[in-house]
Amino acid sequence: MAFSSDIFLFMFLPVTLAGYYLLRPRFRNIFLLAASFVFFIWMQPKVWWVLLLSIAVNYAAGMLIGHFSNGGSTLRRLIFILGLVGNLLPLAYYKYFNFGISIINAVTHWGIAARDIALPLGISFFTFSGISYLADIYHQKSEAAKNPLDAGLYIAFFPKLLQGPITRYGEIEPDLEERHVSTDDFVYGIERFIIGLAKKVIIADTLGATVDGIWNASVGQNTVAIAWLGSVAYTLQIFFDFAGYSDMAVGLGRMFGFHLPENFNLPYISKSISEFWRRWHITLGSWFRDYVYIPLGGNRKGAFRTYLNLAIVFFLTGLWHGAGWNFIAWGLFNGFFMLIERFFRIHKIHAARIPARVKSVLLTLYALAVTNFAWVLFRAPDLHSAHWYIDTMFGRHLGSQPIYKVTWYLDRWTVFVLIIAVLFSSRVSSLIYRKWSAKSGKAKTIIKYAVLLALMHFSILRVVSGTYNGFIYFKF
Repeated sequence: MAFSSDIFLFMFLPVTLAGYYLLRPRFRNIFLLAASFVFFIWMQPKVWWVLLLSIAVNYAAGMLIGHFSNGGSTLRRLIFILGLVGNLLPLAYYKYFNFGISIINAVTHWGIAARDIALPLGISFFTFSGISYLADIYHQKSEAAKNPLDAGLYIAFFPKLLQGPITRYGEIEPDLEERHVSTDDFVYGIERFIIGLAKKVIIADTLGATVDGIWNASVGQNTVAIAWLGSVAYTLQIFFDFAGYSDMAVGLGRMFGFHLPENFNLPYISKSISEFWRRWHITLGSWFRDYVYIPLGGNRKGAFRTYLNLAIVFFLTGLWHGAGWNFIAWGLFNGFFMLIERFFRIHKIHAARIPARVKSVLLTLYALAVTNFAWVLFRAPDLHSAHWYIDTMFGRHLGSQPIYKVTWYLDRWTVFVLIIAVLFSSRVSSLIYRKWSAKSGKAKTIIKYAVLLALMHFSILRVVSGTYNGFIYFKF
């Protein structure tokens, strides 16, 4: 039941909104928790207990850690560790068991059979929410939820359950206890949802069809132009797919009175990979900073430890995204450039004196190039395919007689969407927003809602027509 599915748009969401506002406030958390389980079970009926287990483990461990807050530090630490294990074991089994078996077989040649394991959707996201919940209670940054409904809704709230944003308990605790939805809040939520839906079904899904057509064909049949189109289109697709989901999640949260954190801030205008990771998947980056990088020592234990800590963080970032060497390579590839940038910054190594505008353009192109090649590692099914694809981008390993030319993948609609995607992932979007915000009057309101209605109408047509509809991050 993806946000961009007809069952969600025309059944689940209207029924949930109606039931929520018809109930008295004291029953609304119960209703939302039940709706969140229906949402999860609809998509994963055989593993609903994994989500229930996550809630039970975190509520019980949180209560015990909070109970011993004034003493018994050894016992508190033991409970905290057991709580972490309780969070990580299901994730390790469902996501990494077969990957671990493949490594063991490669090293020992034992031939251990892999298992048929269906990954519960969103397990990486709600596991990290649970870990941050326990860590914040342990370090006395938050108090444990006394009501199990609050702990359950924090972890299972359906707008953020499958793809985030990854929230901290302290961020939404006030909304769990008492919230009021004003008309402005509700309208803003609808607007953000429509914008996110348009990003997903109009831009991301259009580009996704092109990307899949290129990647599903034999790599040996690609030309240089086709390979570059496939990488650039995927770079744009994954942004609008994930950012669209995040917009919809923020909008849905606001409709129910929750203020979920922002997850994206125009990452493709970055002038470094360091800046990119401050703008891309913001809540994941801050999670790794606060719960891995800083506990490891951050930058407080000398240059070597700082670089090692960054390498560990990006190794884990890659592994978090997927159980495969290409994901690990993707994480370390990003981390490598982070380390290089830090070295240049600390040692104050600068490029030759060039005009500021030219330097800004060059740095942006550098960050885009690194990001684009990184996404090839991310999209490829394995490292061998990624290597072959990148070689093709540079004119190596070309097929002798490619079946298609690049124009096969570029009809007028796809070209139009590519242009729109480039414009709205650049500074053009922020420039338009600033100029739009400076305007006032009835004409502005009329234009705004006319555009939103048009986006909603066209998005619904795309949904109803059954066009390409898979969220990329569902598999993580």
